[in-house]
Order: sequence, then structure tokens, then C-alpha cells
Amino acid sequence: MKGNSRTIESAQEGVHRDLESCVRRHAEHRFQKPVLDYNRAAFATAMRAWLEWRDGAPLILDSGCGVGWSTLKLARHFNTHFVIGVDQSADRLARGKPLELPPNAVFVRADLVDFWRLMRAAGLQLERHYLLYPNPWPKIGHLQRRWHGHPVFPDLLALGGRLECRSNWEIYIAELARATHLLTGHVVMTDAFHPPGEPLTPFEAKYLESGQGLYRAVVDLRD
Repeated sequence: MKGNSRTIESAQEGVHRDLESCVRRHAEHRFQKPVLDYNRAAFATAMRAWLEWRDGAPLILDSGCGVGWSTLKLARHFNTHFVIGVDQSADRLARGKPLELPPNAVFVRADLVDFWRLMRAAGLQLERHYLLYPNPWPKIGHLQRRWHGHPVFPDLLALGGRLECRSNWEIYIAELARATHLLTGHVVMTDAFHPPGEPLTPFEAKYLESGQGLYRAVVDLRD
């Protein structure tokens, strides 16, 4: 398949000038939006599947998993871990799957803003956490729609684990790295990369086929 993904266009030429003040403001004021019932039900489903498979198995979260190919590949690779794939779209989650998931994985439809906060409230700590190609919201006025500019970002970081974010917009990766360092003090590795094997997601495959650059941020929050 020939890639036809358009490159990201933005008037923003570097890390957003308001990133630091935005991140610090959100760190000082805990996000208090009420959690919706359907997200509580999704969280309960994920926890039940985890405990039924192997109580206490290390957790991997595939946030915004889309059609879920990344969740399947992660579950097969990390076969002693339990992988939770979360996406807010029931249509995406239903598309293009084998009939059966690996026993160490589950898909749930939920809003990540609520799901992350429910995980934090339950005192859960991840082994690995993947943010694969989130919507970059490239307009200058879109900073607070990006995960690192959203009020929920401190809750995301509180889940710990080896956090890896991939994007086809280098500025997104630079901002996420800066925001993470501001809140945790951890050094975040960023680089341009090429997947060593098969792409993890359809987006990753499409960007590669379109000749676009791929970028990632990786930080170990487990300590």
C-alpha cells in the first residue's frame, strides 16, 4: 500500500511558549471533573480481566489503541504481562481483529481522561505505558488539547512505568519531554527513529510509507 498521509502543518515552530506555565498550573490544581459511569464500568471490566488472567501480573497500558494492533503485538511480545488497550471509539475497537485476543490482553472502550484517573485512584503502577501517535493538535491555540498540556497529564505520569510516546510531529515529542521533566525531574530520551521490526500501528505504517519522519520520547518513571 502506498502511503498518502499528509505532513503536519503548523505555524508553531518550536516548543510552545506557554507550555511551562500551563504544565505548572495543572500540577498545582488536581483535575476534578466527575468520572462518568461508563468509564467506571470499563475500568472494572479491565481490572476483572487482569485479575482473572493472573493476579499481580505486570501491567502494560496501550492508551488510545485505535484498532488495537499495537495491543495485540504488545501482548504477544510481553507474554508474562497483561496488556490493556483503551480507546474511546467502539467502531475502531471493533475493526480488523482476529476472533480471539491473547489471554493476556483486553480491550475496553473508555475516555482516557477518566481511565487514567481511576487507575491512579486505585494506586496502580504500570510496567510500561504506550502513547502511540496521539492527535497532535498542531494549531498554536491547541496546546491544552495535547496530552502534555491537558489537566490530566499529572495523573498520567503518576501511573509510572516506562512511558513511550511516538509521533510524526517532532514538536509534540519535544513538548511532552519538556513537560515530563518539569513535573518529575526525570531525563527523557528523545530521538528520530525507525521501527526495528514491523510497525506497531497502522498509523506508523502509513507514515513510513508516506516518507514522513517518526519521533519518540522514552522515560523510565518506575523509580
